[in-house]
Amino acid sequence: MYFVVVAATVIFAGTYLVLAIGKLPGFRLDRAGAALLGASLMVACGVLAPAEAFRAIDGNTLALLLGIMIVVANLRLSGFFRLATNWIALHARHPLLLLAAIVCASGLFSAFLVNDTICLVLAPLVLDVTTRLKRDPVPYLLAVAMASNCGSTATITGNPQNIVIGSLSRIPYGSFAAALSPIAFVGLALTIALIALVHPREFWSHERLAAVPERAASHRPLMIKSLLVTLALVILFFAGAAPAKMAILAGAFLLLTRIVKSTKVYFEIDWPLLVMFAGLFVVVAGFEKTLLSPAAIAAVRRLHLEQIPVLTAVTAMLSNLVSNVPAVLVLRPFVHALPDRDTAWLTVAMASTLAGNFTVLGSVANLIVVQKAATKGVAIGFWDYFRIGAPLTLLTLIFGALWLAV
Repeated sequence: MYFVVVAATVIFAGTYLVLAIGKLPGFRLDRAGAALLGASLMVACGVLAPAEAFRAIDGNTLALLLGIMIVVANLRLSGFFRLATNWIALHARHPLLLLAAIVCASGLFSAFLVNDTICLVLAPLVLDVTTRLKRDPVPYLLAVAMASNCGSTATITGNPQNIVIGSLSRIPYGSFAAALSPIAFVGLALTIALIALVHPREFWSHERLAAVPERAASHRPLMIKSLLVTLALVILFFAGAAPAKMAILAGAFLLLTRIVKSTKVYFEIDWPLLVMFAGLFVVVAGFEKTLLSPAAIAAVRRLHLEQIPVLTAVTAMLSNLVSNVPAVLVLRPFVHALPDRDTAWLTVAMASTLAGNFTVLGSVANLIVVQKAATKGVAIGFWDYFRIGAPLTLLTLIFGALWLAV
């Protein structure tokens, strides 16, 4: 028994350490690999039986995430996002209008279609548009990342951690959106204001934009089909249908086509993210089984997590230490012990998502945008992000905590 407790402690701590720094020093092990290795060691060391490990994996979460990824892949392959971006470039006649349009597009798409996938799609398109318009691309790329974090706060399908929370909490999709959409809206407004204030030379001028129309390749039948499926999916979410069931059915239906090879769709799916989710479920289950004693739970209760400001602060700090999805999973047993679990889960969803704007390392969405920019020779430094992201995070967390408390 002593060996099992020690093994679980070392495996849990080691896994979360790799998640915090992004890789294992001296090796090529990334976050997904660390989660898979940690899960395997939990079984190999006898912390969990194989059957317990399989039961720990939440199939609803993985199905919902996979289904949404397939939907986004079809929208991208149809040319929808490029057409939308070109339309924005043609109709936004002033830099401030272009910024507002990019923020709104990134926030709206991220609210329903997972912010990480939206950043993968929008970042290169926004970079292309700003290059054609001869603008500084950095503030607009920051807008994509920060707006995707803020907008994704609004719904269960906005980001990976909300998907986990939706599965764990069983809060209806509409109730979740009703509680957190106002916070997301305020976050998007603050994103526009702060980026414009920090970059006055770019936005506070009378200069007009004149975009040259660009011919964008698109496949109209696939686009119409994908848009109709997406619209139906969102309606069903709000109607109370099971999100995981509807998402995987929508994804499977979109694979039934003669237009696009399935391999092209599979190439768009973030398989490492799914592997990381599965592994983390097992690692956290091992942690809960061996290390979560009554004394440990009592010690955490003394932190008064039932108070929204306290839970907000703890979640935000933990999310910046080990990333938002691992933070949500490690908070699960403590949130379940709180008297008002729905409000607690909404607080965790709000704080873990908005905390991602604090630094460039705060969320996967941020890293995706920075990486896509770097491939085109555009550097987004730590300070470029932090001087906007830090005040944005603090303001949105304060507003979110007050909103949920009231």
